[in-house]
Amino acid sequence: MPIADQVAAILPARWASTRFPGKPLHLIAGKPLIQRVWEQAQQANVFRRVIIATDDPRILEAAQSFGAEAVLTSSEHPSGTDRIAEAARLLNLAEAGITHVINIQGDEPLIDPALLRQLTGTLVADPAIQMITSANPFPAHEDVHDPNAVKVVLDRAGNALYFSRSVIPYQRNTSIPPVTYYRHQGLYGFTLPFLFQFVGWSPSPLEQAEQLEQLRALENGVKIRVLVTQSLSIGVDTPNDAVKVEQLLQAR
Repeated sequence: MPIADQVAAILPARWASTRFPGKPLHLIAGKPLIQRVWEQAQQANVFRRVIIATDDPRILEAAQSFGAEAVLTSSEHPSGTDRIAEAARLLNLAEAGITHVINIQGDEPLIDPALLRQLTGTLVADPAIQMITSANPFPAHEDVHDPNAVKVVLDRAGNALYFSRSVIPYQRNTSIPPVTYYRHQGLYGFTLPFLFQFVGWSPSPLEQAEQLEQLRALENGVKIRVLVTQSLSIGVDTPNDAVKVEQLLQAR
């Protein structure tokens, strides 16, 4: 079965952002932010369906107006993963033959379609992978000590050992070459059965301490494959980020 027949991309988009209310409908170079992300996902040409899962009728209406499949979900979800799981259930994706779901953050308007293809292909090709994400080596201009920049350390097979807001690893031995720090990207892929299993687990202690939901999988003994990429994407967390993205789009 071709990959595109098995995989759905779901874009969680909520209205009530603390730092940027109504962010999904903020116009960037004339188009709503969520439309920019949806278009990048469509360009990957690897998804049977690209779905916007939202908690607000305004976002639902806007998504449908530019031709996207969209579904209204609860406003009570603590995370985007919970939202995409509800969307998958509401739309009966399992019955439709979907075996894998890619969670594309609704505030990543420059997400690389090639990265989406690579991550999806890796996930589907290996039956042992239940969950996958991506990371990139820290760019020189970024502060590795920034707690908003999540770090990840990997084993030799490319699976995550741990994610943290702290600097990991700590290089005590300075007589060896500097270690490479990896910055976690908020892109996830799941097998559909594991997605449902994951959201059924209670938040775990390390997850609650770090406020990083992916630690729930590690604390339950599940390996997370990490695709290391050189691809970078600017997430839109504030109005200033939106201005930066617009400038980049105009420069292209």
